[in-house]
Amino acid sequence: MLLQLNGISKSYGGTPILSGVSMKIERGERIGLIGVNGAGKSTLLQIIAGDLSYDQGDIYLAKGAKMGYLRQNSGLCLEKSMKDELLSVFKDMLQTEKELRELEEQMGDPALMEDKRIYEALLSRYATKADWFLEHGGYEIESKIRGVLHGMGLGNISQDTRIDRLSGGQKTRLALAKLLLAESDLLVLDEPTNHLDFTALAWLEEYLRAYAGAILVVSHDRYFLDGLVTSLYEVERAQVQRYKGNYSSYLREKERNRELHVKKYAMQQEQIAKMEEYVERHIVRATSAKSAKNKRKQLERLERFDKPLGDLQRTKLSLGVGKASHKDVLQVRNAAIGYENGSEYKSLLENISFQLSRGEKVALIGPNGIGKSTLLKSIIGEVIPGSGEIIWGKEVKIGYYDQEQASLQPHTTILNEVWSQFPLLEESKIRRVLGNFLFSGEDVFKKIASLSGGEKARVALAKLVLAEANVMVLDEPTNHLDLSSKEGLESALSHYEGTLLFISHDRYFLNKLADKIVELHANCAKVYEGNYEDYMEAKKQEQLFRQ
Repeated sequence: MLLQLNGISKSYGGTPILSGVSMKIERGERIGLIGVNGAGKSTLLQIIAGDLSYDQGDIYLAKGAKMGYLRQNSGLCLEKSMKDELLSVFKDMLQTEKELRELEEQMGDPALMEDKRIYEALLSRYATKADWFLEHGGYEIESKIRGVLHGMGLGNISQDTRIDRLSGGQKTRLALAKLLLAESDLLVLDEPTNHLDFTALAWLEEYLRAYAGAILVVSHDRYFLDGLVTSLYEVERAQVQRYKGNYSSYLREKERNRELHVKKYAMQQEQIAKMEEYVERHIVRATSAKSAKNKRKQLERLERFDKPLGDLQRTKLSLGVGKASHKDVLQVRNAAIGYENGSEYKSLLENISFQLSRGEKVALIGPNGIGKSTLLKSIIGEVIPGSGEIIWGKEVKIGYYDQEQASLQPHTTILNEVWSQFPLLEESKIRRVLGNFLFSGEDVFKKIASLSGGEKARVALAKLVLAEANVMVLDEPTNHLDLSSKEGLESALSHYEGTLLFISHDRYFLNKLADKIVELHANCAKVYEGNYEDYMEAKKQEQLFRQ
């Protein structure tokens, strides 16, 4: 047993976040920790790492075991250089290396060489330290640092660069690189795939699969969870439930458990209704009052099943297309995309060409900052291209999802935000659609400004449902959504009969939906047929051909 939690509880302001949580991790296990936003995943990780106190329970870590924790804030020393920060992982080895150099200097002293006893003692100390240094990889420090930095996409940055000069994403990757170099017995990772491109993600997955220690990871990256973990803990209603297997296995077992729970809940509700009816009818009758009182006591003692939770995955969202477009939906011909920078025009993309036909689901991918979102805005007419042509087909009706939700009015309510775009619709229809996105009852009167990122995303998606567009243009639609919401959106889009053009870093989403991938480069666009796995296989073949 590497780590064990028994009955861990944590509350904030009287509200239980974790209640009697118990879990265990064996050496070498790969454990995923999942749950809706705000369920308590990061709280649990902070407790395990010792960064946060808990109200009740016990935590046992195996004697001598070393734990490494990747925080959502990097925890790096900003004044240090990248190299010095990473070298701090190897302080014991660097100290030993220093001692070896000192011993070498002493052994080179002619005066000491004349004293055989002292010289042999120095040789013995040197041999012991040299063996330890070799065994612990002391001669591989530089190559390890280079390898991990390259894998994290930081290999082209000078190691002498100060950390405070790095971007937020680069700091996150450096913190992860430092943690991997420490080779802890237990890695505790909070959203390690944030800010990583596809190449870095593939490298990290391969590295972690071969990692000797155990891993506990919180992640919204389902493709990552599918390829790495051997079991999952789900945090739900302040409890944790363990599922064997990867993310896909979890989905299947979760569905079976849910169906069983729904049946049990329905049967119990029917039983409760009958018992309550019996009590109400017989409590006032002298002949049956005693029996009714006994029934009421039974009701009070009854251990009731929780009401099944609602989520987007269960609502079976339907995305209608209204009137169909013509077959040729979009042509992008030699487009150049950029933006005005003072008096100069800053070019991002040039010679971009691709086309969409009715019913296709096409993904745009490329490195961060290359101009994917700007290209989408040019396609829908918000940004004028520097050159080239963007030609829409006939009978096209566009629905656009902006990852920033910039079009949402912060001071209006959810209901009015949607109603203002569809003023001719009845309130009941708008409420029904909002209910599908988990906004029911008084929730629809919440102000947009008070919503979380995930809630704003759901409002924007609700507006898309009502638009009945025959072309959907989506910029990172799964950002801010929890896992069940992503599943629900995917299900709706997979059954959508219109045309889909989207940007996503979510490989699971890409793999499930895309039938064509357009890879953007600064001076061209390369088109690959198929989903994400087909794309990766094509990239492997290209690499083999180049070799």
